[in-house]
Amino acid sequence: MNFSKGSIIFANRLRKQVSNRNMAHHKSAIKRIRQSAKRRLRNRYKKTTMRSMIKKLRATEQKAEAEKMLPSVLSNIDRVAKANIIHKKTASNYKSKLTKYVNGLA
Repeated sequence: MNFSKGSIIFANRLRKQVSNRNMAHHKSAIKRIRQSAKRRLRNRYKKTTMRSMIKKLRATEQKAEAEKMLPSVLSNIDRVAKANIIHKKTASNYKSKLTKYVNGLA
């Protein structure tokens, strides 16, 4: 099997989170713990990626570069909101403020 470094790190983190905390006695409950741990890690990754993209855009001083980055950042925010990781109105606020910032650059 060919695993990427990221998937191995993800699997190791998941294993650490699930082990030692399995208090459940039913198979379905144990599976649910595994699933929720996996989802929690995935959601945390998506949210931190979104935040770092926003920080990178806000750190940009050139308007041309910011305009080039804006569509990808906005689509990432929409994706995160669609997955209910952040509220849709929070996403709307982010998008509005970022667009305002980019339009205000000289």
